[in-house]
Amino acid sequence: MRGPEERNKESAGNEKIKMREERPDAKIRALIVDDEPPARSVIRKMLAEDAEVEVIGECSNGEDAIPFIEKHAPDLLFLDIQMPEMDGFALLESLAEEKAPAVIFVTAYNRYAVRAFDVAAVDYLLKPFDHERMATAVERAKTNLREKSAEDRNRQMLDLLRQLSARQQTLDRFVIKQNGRVLLIPTEEVDWIEAAGNYVTLYSGDRKYLIRETMKRVELRLDPQKFIRIHRSTIVNVERVRELQIHFNEEHLVILKDGRELVLSRRYREKLSQKLGTSI
Repeated sequence: MRGPEERNKESAGNEKIKMREERPDAKIRALIVDDEPPARSVIRKMLAEDAEVEVIGECSNGEDAIPFIEKHAPDLLFLDIQMPEMDGFALLESLAEEKAPAVIFVTAYNRYAVRAFDVAAVDYLLKPFDHERMATAVERAKTNLREKSAEDRNRQMLDLLRQLSARQQTLDRFVIKQNGRVLLIPTEEVDWIEAAGNYVTLYSGDRKYLIRETMKRVELRLDPQKFIRIHRSTIVNVERVRELQIHFNEEHLVILKDGRELVLSRRYREKLSQKLGTSI
């Protein structure tokens, strides 16, 4: 259960998003994340030429960017891909879903999945870039912010991360260190998964295991044919589902074979319908 401080942070972030939606003429609040000071300076100077964009901060690494984004909820993120310790992709995986900004990738390397950026991110800038290329990227960002919701941008970003992670083998077991032992838990034995801050809890029968992973990162590594998100804090093994129930208040419940009741949020209802091949 979330504490008052966490709820307050979420409320503040959602309020900023709401203000942006209600005031389409407000300036676009941008954050620059790049470990190279000269690169940050170039981006800041170019953005200063656009009266519709306001740079609200700079970060030299992903770890510093996470709390800044959580607190200030920028509309637009200029994000370097290659940074020490936490790269741009790891940063995106760590963000809370409701804080998803529009993203323009900045990279000196074209070996990354640049074609994926065209469909799953606002744009990418290949260093070095000129004023014209920057202006094109910013215009795409403005269109994205006008036409897409934060939920749409988060779904778009998840699609990108899945494409970039496609070369990695699907996770078939969890490796868990517990009381001086290393446990190997096959994913097929996991009934459901619950978010717990920067941790997740795996439930397997009457056992549960706490691991240090974000919900988003776990979701990206699981087989999407076997596991599906049903709530912002819940992933379920489809093979463990017995039935779905609709209560009088239109709340949907996912009932597991062991009788466990899990809430199916409206946000993920359509996705589950597609998975099952029927409307729910």
